[in-house]
This record gives sequence, structure tokens and C-alpha cells, in this order.
Amino acid sequence: MQPASKSLVTQARPIYVIGAGSIVRDAHLPAYRDAGFPIAGIFDIDTARAETLARETGIVAFKTREELFAACVEHAGVLDLALPPAAMAETLRATPKGAVLLLQKPFGRTLAEATELLEITRERQLRGAVNFQLRHAPCVEEVRALVDAGAIGEAIDVELRVVCTMPWETWPFMVGMERMEVLMHSIHYLDLVRAFFGEPAGIWCSIARHPLAQHLADTRSTTVMNFGEMRRAVVTTFHHHRAPQGHDASHLKIEGTRGTIVAQLGVNLDYPRGRADHIDLSQDGGAWKRITPRGNWFPHAFAGSMHALQRLATGVDATIESSFEDAWRTMALVETCYRSANLGERVPDPPTRTAP
Repeated sequence: MQPASKSLVTQARPIYVIGAGSIVRDAHLPAYRDAGFPIAGIFDIDTARAETLARETGIVAFKTREELFAACVEHAGVLDLALPPAAMAETLRATPKGAVLLLQKPFGRTLAEATELLEITRERQLRGAVNFQLRHAPCVEEVRALVDAGAIGEAIDVELRVVCTMPWETWPFMVGMERMEVLMHSIHYLDLVRAFFGEPAGIWCSIARHPLAQHLADTRSTTVMNFGEMRRAVVTTFHHHRAPQGHDASHLKIEGTRGTIVAQLGVNLDYPRGRADHIDLSQDGGAWKRITPRGNWFPHAFAGSMHALQRLATGVDATIESSFEDAWRTMALVETCYRSANLGERVPDPPTRTAP
């Protein structure tokens, strides 16, 4: 499954993966196989986990990171670093100079870490992107094409709303993190808002923990962004919805001056199996029209990210979406959200007994 907007690379380079966690098993490897990209091998500090995944998928498990790096250089491959943010700086410093690579989001845990990572990529002349793969989800590519074509007039309002049950236990490294939901999940939606509207003029954010997830930091958030007088975006998430199907939600809604687009992002609804993505379009108050995209966010968006990296590696493209510099700007937005959550909330004054 490849993006329809750009031609395929004629000779894809072999992919060398570091990290054998659930996201690699459930999304990266299935997407690369379906797209026909050559997967050369994998390494993980948990050797048994890497070997198990290698047996299941028919690829090579390297015994050391150094062996994987050496093979990648020898065969002019590309790197896919699917690591938690705490491991990123040390790994990048060890990465072969001049490598082409895809980094798992987020780009560090704080803006200071993002700045450090950006400096490392420059020092080591690394090229590539951070894997904000939602931009490459088939439904999102379709929505962006509709908006660019003027299907709903001028886009003035973006809403991303998630009400689901998220199995946070899938990612044990999140336990103990000082920042969690906005950094690890809503960051996708903040990045996508940037893709639609650019940089916001103002931000208000509220975060909250949940009593059934005492071991985690923020697991709920609401962020409101304004882009001048006419444009607004809202991102709101609730990951502890325990009721039966019917009032859960996972959607991208864009309101325009002449219509509305609503896209279901089904992976959040029963993660990681999810439900099918789809798009509903209403123009000039007319009836809804259902559009079926060419695949789902998971796993097909990951093929889009790798396809963009392959085009960069082979010289087809000189630039790449979600470059390290652009990812730094998304991290600056995340940082502003946490600053707002810590400093921007105000307790209203108690009402007076009589009106003034």
C-alpha cells in the first residue's frame, strides 16, 4: 500500500530496524512487507524478543547494534530507530555518520532534549525524519487532498477527539515518565494541526491523571489553539472509556466555509486491531457521502513514512516531511502545552451575592 500522490521508488534500500517492541511488530514490519520494502534485519537489547520477532517474520536478528550498523553501511541501507525517547540521544551518537534514518516519535521528552537531538543530527550529518506517521495515513492524505482542492471551501476549524480504552500496559517504558499523554499520544494530533494550519498564535491546554492509572502521568488532555480570528483547533482525549461501543470516538473533523469532513481514525477503537478508517463529506449542507480510503492509519501510514524516507535516500526527493527541524517545531508546541497546563490555568473568582 503506497501513497498515491507520489511515484514509487524504483530501487528501495534495505531497512535495518532497532527496537522490537509492539509498534514494530504490529505496524512497522507489516506495513513494510505489504509495501514490498526489503527488511534486512533487526536488533533489540532484549535479544530474546528480537530473535522471536525475527523468527516470526523471517528476517535476521543481529546480536549487537554494532553489527547492524556495519551491515547497514555495507549495503547502503536505511535505519528505522523505534526506540523510547530516553534511548534516543545515545543511539544517535553511535549511529554511522551520514546515515539516513527514521526516528520514532517523540523527538525527545522535552524541548531541551529535542534541541539536543537536533544538534546531534546536524553534527553527525544525519538525514531523515521523525515518524509522525499520522500525516501519511491514507484517510489523512485523502482529507488533505480534499481540503487543498477546496472541497469544503476555506478550512476554519479542526477538531480531533478521542474517547477510547487505551492499553497503556503495552508500553511499560511509559511508567514513571514525568510527561505522558500529550507527549506520547496527542502529539500526533498537534503535529497534524500544524500540517493543516501552521504555527498557532495562542495555546491553552489542560491535562489530568486518572485514578485507575496512578502509575502514569497525564492520561487525559484538552488543547485549544487559535490561528488568528478565523481559525481554531481543538484536541481532546479520554483514554479510560469503559462503556460498551456506541459513544466512543476517534475522529478528525474539519469544518469549512462550504462543508464538513469527518474522518474516523479507527485504530484507537480497540487498539491495536482497531476498526476501519472512513471519511464522511458534506458539501454546502448536502447529504453525507462516504469515502473509503486505501487503508488504515495502522499499519498503512507506516509505509507512507518509509516511502518518504526511501525517496530521500535514493535522491528522488531533496526534502522530507516531518524532517528533524520540523519535528523540533512540533516538540515546541508540546512544550507550550505543558507550560500552559502548569501555568495557564486560572481559578475563577467566587461569584458575588448580588450583581454589580
